[in-house]
Amino acid sequence: MVTAYDYPSAVHVDRAGVDAVLVGDSCAMVELGFETTQPITLDQMIHHCQAVKRGAPNRPLLVGDMPFGSYEFEDCDVALRNAYRMIKEGGMDAVKFEGGSESRAKVVRHVVDGGVAVLGHVGLTPQAISVLGGFRAQGRTAVRARALLDDALRLQEAGAFGIVLECIPANVATAITDALEIPTIGIGAGGGTSGQVLVFHDLLGMLSHPHHEEFVPKFCKQYARVGVDINNGLAQFKKEVEDGAFPGDQYSPYVMTKKEKIMFEDLLKVDAEKRRSKHEEAASKLKQSDEYEQLNLYGDKNGSR
Repeated sequence: MVTAYDYPSAVHVDRAGVDAVLVGDSCAMVELGFETTQPITLDQMIHHCQAVKRGAPNRPLLVGDMPFGSYEFEDCDVALRNAYRMIKEGGMDAVKFEGGSESRAKVVRHVVDGGVAVLGHVGLTPQAISVLGGFRAQGRTAVRARALLDDALRLQEAGAFGIVLECIPANVATAITDALEIPTIGIGAGGGTSGQVLVFHDLLGMLSHPHHEEFVPKFCKQYARVGVDINNGLAQFKKEVEDGAFPGDQYSPYVMTKKEKIMFEDLLKVDAEKRRSKHEEAASKLKQSDEYEQLNLYGDKNGSR
């Protein structure tokens, strides 16, 4: 699984043969520039889901992240209505919810009963960073690791078809995977999960730069440094435009026939004469207007008005 947030990224992920695409709410950070995932809205998520659907319309499984504030209500029908929007308007095959508490499992059960496939998510749940105290690894104590297992089992019982395990120790992720009948997708959770997911921008080094590196999670391997090529390309374009090297004849492909060129130049000569005549006429009027204003506003040399 790889994230995608727009048409081009979806096309690339689909062509690479990746099994599943997650339209993650991480879009808020890597595409929209927010510091957390919390600000992105349901309408914004649907907008990005639609673009991804157009880029990968048939083969991969498309999962849409339900954004913060779209499903946490005691009235589970709110979550179901919003999940329907992700499916019907966004074109997703399934939705993803964060958290594995009893209340969250109740929501998952209600949405699944309503006919929408749900992917669960436990461990580091970025939407809950206000409660967690930031982007921190989870399950590093025996008690907390056991609680994560309970969360995962609860989501499975509620009908989730799979679970994302984020930023937890590898042995904990393996234990959870072994205990479940449904697949797990790891991100910063070791190699014992059923599959893996990474953010498109992170794994391709989209924000790489020759002089610095934007933040890349410790668990992310960069398979390319696309950002370096982007920076080099933009810098070269700027230089060639400033130097007059671009576009040149090579990239100026649209030409007139010799006959049409001569006719066009004759028209320009006529137009130039008309413009000169109008310019002289306008200049004369302005000069006359200026003299009139001088006489009326300031009087003659003797000060009379």
